Amino acid sequence: MTSRLKSLLIGALTVSLFLCCSKANQQVTVLKSFPLDSVEGVIAQSDVQLDKDVSSDGRGSLKVTAQAPMVVKLFEVTDLNVEDARLTYEAKIKTQGIEGQVYLEMWCRFPGKGEFFSRGLQSTAAGDTNWMTMETPFFLRKGEKPDMVKLNLVINGKGIAWIDDIRLLKGPLK
Repeated sequence: MTSRLKSLLIGALTVSLFLCCSKANQQVTVLKSFPLDSVEGVIAQSDVQLDKDVSSDGRGSLKVTAQAPMVVKLFEVTDLNVEDARLTYEAKIKTQGIEGQVYLEMWCRFPGKGEFFSRGLQSTAAGDTNWMTMETPFFLRKGEKPDMVKLNLVINGKGIAWIDDIRLLKGPLK
């Protein structure tokens, strides 16, 4: 084997190892999943109902009818052990006749420090839309460990919104 061929092989292996390790560090993990095939566990009980006919996955969704602006409290997650990561609240949303905006809101509670929020204002829905994926991130530095995460849907106006396939994801900060 020539020295040039050895150098090329070593270079290729180094690049492969780098790419492999980089992809491993970029992995996104599903921490919690709420398919909304039932209303089990949903905090809000008024202005919401299970809709088996309208769904992103064919198994049902949560239909929210807003007569005025409202925050729909959906889930509280307390059994997380996450820090130094990007926490992402993701859901599928469909709207009908929304006057105003619909977006996701996530609150993180930190022991001794209080609650802080992230709102998905970069990804909103209005009027009539088909199913779309929305998300809002929360960036956690090393040592920042929320003991509770609250997942909400905000309707800043009136109309009908459906939410389905909620996921709480953990990914790299970058």
